[in-house]
Amino acid sequence: MNDSVAWLQWVLIAGIVLSCTLSVLNSFRSRRSKDANLKILYAAQMNISMGCMLILIALIQMFLYEGSTIRVIVGAVFMLLGLFNIFAGLRNRSIIRGVIARAAQGKSR
Repeated sequence: MNDSVAWLQWVLIAGIVLSCTLSVLNSFRSRRSKDANLKILYAAQMNISMGCMLILIALIQMFLYEGSTIRVIVGAVFMLLGLFNIFAGLRNRSIIRGVIARAAQGKSR
């Protein structure tokens, strides 16, 4: 195996482990939070982490192994799911941050 390919594989695996850890952490925080706004914020961060993890898995599927049709299709599906998760997480995060900011502004008055 080429050194640059092995290095890329380790970087992608480290990214998957990191994003998986963040996803699990935010999932626990979301389920244990009493505040509904924080619950939604943590769920949005979990979606972003899960989207990154799916994209990294797709990159491994598509680029580090011999290209078969099934492998490319599975990689493309993971890529689309990851992009959708990132988009939904960023959208929900921006909405809930606005709600939290307005709630904090209302309390300070």
